[in-house]
Amino acid sequence: MRRTTRYPVQGANSLWHVYKTVPFWKVVKNFIVIQLARYTPFLGMKNWLYRTFLRMEVGEQTSFALMVMLDVMFPEKISVGRNTVIGYNTTILAHEYLIKEYRLGNVEIGNEVMIGANSTILPGVTIGDQAIVSAGTLVHKDVPPGAFVGGNPMKVIYTREELEMRWAADPVYRNNQ
Repeated sequence: MRRTTRYPVQGANSLWHVYKTVPFWKVVKNFIVIQLARYTPFLGMKNWLYRTFLRMEVGEQTSFALMVMLDVMFPEKISVGRNTVIGYNTTILAHEYLIKEYRLGNVEIGNEVMIGANSTILPGVTIGDQAIVSAGTLVHKDVPPGAFVGGNPMKVIYTREELEMRWAADPVYRNNQ
């Protein structure tokens, strides 16, 4: 189960109550910063923008590809380790607004993780070090360190041990284990 905190609402759906849960000007500032970063080709500048204005933890040499969409309301709940790649058009959410409640949860992405293009990461999940998330995956639960996962719903395709066996003869990956 994902680790989220649940907040019930009365009356209209929770998104209708959005500015009771997060300040309007915070959302405006975050939106501008995220949109600037989505289109800039300078990886170091993206990381600086995320650390400085969104209060995210972003490790050294981490790369956010073009069009990555971060949570506009609670980006400070997202942390990404060092030397990680977040693929094109990936969405990382730290909130979900539902009919009778909204939920908030931290997203923790480890070191040397590869997130494939067009993936969606839901609030309250941890992606372990050296994990690989296939393109187009809905990450709705934790990903073990070193695992290769994919699909919707997400499933483990290879465990760390199975990947190590597959890569034992590979000239690129055999020396990086």
